[in-house]
Amino acid sequence: MRTWLGSIFCLTGGLLLSVAGGRYTLGELRADQARRTWNETVAHQAVAEARLAALPRGREPVVAGAPMARLVIPKIGLDEVVLQGVAGDELDALPGHVPGSAVPGERGNAVISAHRDRHFRHLDEVNLGDTLITESLGRHDAWVVVAKRVIDKNAPALFQTPDPTLTLTTCWPIRYFGAAPDRLIITAKRLTSVDRWERQSD
Repeated sequence: MRTWLGSIFCLTGGLLLSVAGGRYTLGELRADQARRTWNETVAHQAVAEARLAALPRGREPVVAGAPMARLVIPKIGLDEVVLQGVAGDELDALPGHVPGSAVPGERGNAVISAHRDRHFRHLDEVNLGDTLITESLGRHDAWVVVAKRVIDKNAPALFQTPDPTLTLTTCWPIRYFGAAPDRLIITAKRLTSVDRWERQSD
């Protein structure tokens, strides 16, 4: 009986490890593809800017799962492409942009989310005054962190703003085994220019 139960436990454990490993492998493959796509997009930026100039009333919507920005957090060594959407497939691969929120650098609140055990596993080390960098088509913006808070998962966290705002969010606690019931919210305001950030960091 014990041998039989031991075999079942071993098989179950092996199956769970295989599922988790497969999920991370697929996420990495998708991340590599997204990075290649983003690099190609940046290489054709002049074409994209011409298209935006021809669409003065707004930009074309970004397809779910497509690369739409780049996020750099020097404090924690993060430099990743951001995908459109926050469904399981997107967040398994890379940070995701919450649909309906602003494009980073434009007027309004741009919200980017990522898993606490993947790309945002060191987000808790980001503090007030730290600098973030975002790139999107035709934009290159520097941001300064102005707020850091932990809220209940059911508390309202996403809000509209009249000025360019960047919000990063992940589950909390970050280094915790099991379900994380709360949310870490980091809010940043755009600096006047990237040149200002570069002078401060020299």
